[in-house]
Amino acid sequence: MADGDGVRSVHRALDLLERFDDEHPSWTLAALTTASGLPKTTVLRLVTTLEQRGLVAAIGPGKYAIGPGFLRWSRLSSATMEIPPAVRAAMGRLAQETGETANLYIRVGRTRVCLAQAQGTLSIRHTIAVGSSMPLWSGAASKVLLTDPPVLSVDPSVIEEIALEAPRPPGFAKRLRAAAADADTRGFAISHGERELGASGVAAPIRRPDGRVVAAIAIGGPTTRFSDDRLPAYINAVRRCAATINTTNWSGFSAT
Repeated sequence: MADGDGVRSVHRALDLLERFDDEHPSWTLAALTTASGLPKTTVLRLVTTLEQRGLVAAIGPGKYAIGPGFLRWSRLSSATMEIPPAVRAAMGRLAQETGETANLYIRVGRTRVCLAQAQGTLSIRHTIAVGSSMPLWSGAASKVLLTDPPVLSVDPSVIEEIALEAPRPPGFAKRLRAAAADADTRGFAISHGERELGASGVAAPIRRPDGRVVAAIAIGGPTTRFSDDRLPAYINAVRRCAATINTTNWSGFSAT
């Protein structure tokens, strides 16, 4: 096998693994073949190899889920990706100030992952589990993460690839790119019901000194509370939190 073929196989295997998320915790071989667009024989070969290494596990005839091999890496990741106390403190102040739940997201491939959370103070909240993986084609935090300079400028565009996974009509890639560009210009992003009906969010970027976007800080809650009269205060609070986190020199974990 040529080196190029080997690298391509690695990318394909990783692409298959990325398709396992909260919305799709398990896949049949047939569904995985359809979703990936790869030949059935290729998917079978890759899944068999991943199963042998413990990265996927058979949970029924022709049905697979993430395997126990990831447990070791999960422990290592938890140990090395500890959020600094100053960052958690800033998130806590944001949650107290707005009453909404604050989340810290990083980009992992074509998804965003919730790295940390500070619960809001209001009784009706919109929360997700820390560690949850969500698509990058929706939500305020996604728009902010897509403002990372290499993502906006890469060709072929990561944004176009992300848009292909969205249940949206043709031309969505152009709208997604425009939304990311707008978030880059304004320094924040807003979303209403893009991923979940009745849920809204406001997000701002966390940047390294070299300009790379390493994370997004966001608040989320019921759309009824993200009204025109409240949004300016929410936006200011989120941007202040992002500025505070930037002063901690936290370098994040996603950008290189």
